[in-house]
Amino acid sequence: MAGLVPPVTTTIPADASKTKKADEKTDYMNLPCPIPFEEIHREALMSLKPETFEGLRFDFTKGLNQKFSLSHSVSMGPTEIPSQSAETIKIPTSHYEFGANYIDPNLMLIGRVMTDGRLNARVKWDLTDNLTVKANAQLTNEPHMSHGMFNFDYKGKDYRSQFQIGNGALFGASYFQSVSPHLSLGGEVFWAGQHRKSGIGYAGRYETDKMVATGQVASTGMVALSYVQKVSEKVSLASDFMYNYMSKDVTASVGYDYILRQCRLRGKIDSNGCTTAFLEERLNMGLNFILSAEIDHKKKDYKFGFGLTVG
Repeated sequence: MAGLVPPVTTTIPADASKTKKADEKTDYMNLPCPIPFEEIHREALMSLKPETFEGLRFDFTKGLNQKFSLSHSVSMGPTEIPSQSAETIKIPTSHYEFGANYIDPNLMLIGRVMTDGRLNARVKWDLTDNLTVKANAQLTNEPHMSHGMFNFDYKGKDYRSQFQIGNGALFGASYFQSVSPHLSLGGEVFWAGQHRKSGIGYAGRYETDKMVATGQVASTGMVALSYVQKVSEKVSLASDFMYNYMSKDVTASVGYDYILRQCRLRGKIDSNGCTTAFLEERLNMGLNFILSAEIDHKKKDYKFGFGLTVG
């Protein structure tokens, strides 16, 4: 009798796929919050703009407790000086920098003082879960070179806004809005009263799990495009394009970001013939070795640096 029983077949309704697509319909009332307007190019900048240096650098950070730490930084190497000739002129220099850091979940205070008399200070204070106040200041002995800036950042449900005020009658505001789960659009305005200049800009950012594409244009003449492709969890490829339609300057670059188990390697080459490589290797817990190299074929200049970071 068992052999006479027909096999049971499962019938999938024809409209099952339609029901699934209906369930995946975008809820525009619950869009994700975008990143800040000033950080729309951050993935490309991480790959294409590492902090290269020339000469020797040594950084040491000592934690006094869970919130307070002191830092010491020594750098020795040549510094370029302005010259009317095409040849690059460098003079040997050395600097020592002392820093104090206070980091709390809602408050961050960072101070730096250098042997040449410059003082840098940064403050980040989360007044509420949505409102953050930032302040940056630099004091120097050179006349008219000291400056300060206050930023007020507000994080909404699906948007971010920022208001800036600085010395020299500098005012700025930006707004960035999510219009879909992957696309964000926004703009910014600024007014520099000291120089009697104003500007407006627009930007867009499209992001998925595998790629990030951004575009930005401003009335100052700047056009910036960037694209980052996430090949895997460890490898990213990046490219950018910069164009100023006032001065007609054009620069394009391609680069990579490779994260290994013990090190991180970044490099790029641009249309001006400049090639850069930056290596960060972890030798031990709290001990990192850094190699930096840059060759500018157009200027016939090269830079090489190495350093250690402790703490």
